[in-house]
Amino acid sequence: MPRSAGASRRLPRARASLLTLGLAAGVVVAALLAAGIGAYDIPIGDVVGSLLHRVGLGGAPLDRVGESVLWNVRLPRVVLAMLVGASLGCAGSLMQGVFGNPLAEPGVIGVSAGAAVGAVASIAFGLTFLGNWTLIVCAFVTGLITVLVVYLLSRAGGRTEVVTLILTGVAVNAFAMALIGLAIFFADNAQITQITFWQLGSLSQATWPKVLAVLPCALAGLLLAPLYARKLDLLSLGERQARHLGVDVERLRIVLVLVVALLTAAAVAVSGIVAFVGLLVPHLLRMAAGPGHRFLVPGSALAGALVLLVADLAARTLAQPAELPLGVLTALVGSPFFFWLLRRTRRKQGGWA
Repeated sequence: MPRSAGASRRLPRARASLLTLGLAAGVVVAALLAAGIGAYDIPIGDVVGSLLHRVGLGGAPLDRVGESVLWNVRLPRVVLAMLVGASLGCAGSLMQGVFGNPLAEPGVIGVSAGAAVGAVASIAFGLTFLGNWTLIVCAFVTGLITVLVVYLLSRAGGRTEVVTLILTGVAVNAFAMALIGLAIFFADNAQITQITFWQLGSLSQATWPKVLAVLPCALAGLLLAPLYARKLDLLSLGERQARHLGVDVERLRIVLVLVVALLTAAAVAVSGIVAFVGLLVPHLLRMAAGPGHRFLVPGSALAGALVLLVADLAARTLAQPAELPLGVLTALVGSPFFFWLLRRTRRKQGGWA
């Protein structure tokens, strides 16, 4: 009996390890393909050779045009796609763990809409006090402020109930959308075009400074998140059980909501609103390898990076020479899956009542 129990425990671990290796390999392959494919095609071998040459491990540089395309256009976009995807995927897994609901995602607590308010306001009112960093900083700051407002409004009697937090997030989301509409009303045609393009989500304006802008926040959040995997596993047993096992549920919720805000606000600030990555990725991994957060949290970061690399590659190649908005593409794929997920969850629970 103990031997079979040990074997049953090793099976999910082996599956999780294989999935992690597969996801990591997929990210590397997708990154190389994304760096090489486009209006100016670069063979994968030449991409690898240029990368090795830059780090002093042999290889050979490309011609002047090839080097410029690869290092000034493609690679910043590839790295930004990985950072944004990893941030959204990881944030989604944390949200679902905190709320104990596979239908939760970062937008629930208003961080995406809040970041959008800052970005849209900076465009509509022509704010330039930080130069090219103005939009990014405004989006990041308003995203964090929105999360803090949602948290403070939903807190009562020294505690924060999940249902109250979600409903407060819905109300704040609606208010944020009203502010966005007001900013658009006062904007001119050129600003409206820029706002619309940003709201649809895109990585077409990726540069190394934008990568550096999101890198500290993304790395901080991605490194902190796995440290709370065990506590999330205990929280999944129920709040009362988690408290009996020594988990400070309220403190855990505060910390993880702030980590989610850090990850999501940084991602939204540089990419616009990219829907459904934080919802779908953790749920798919949970279906494949179980609910354990020791795999789910880092696995969601890897899978999110892979999904956004593939989505961004499709966005800029499916309709060449035009480029599809990234957020539109992820929503087109994610919406039907979300509907299926709702039906599946409802069927398993025998209804919502």
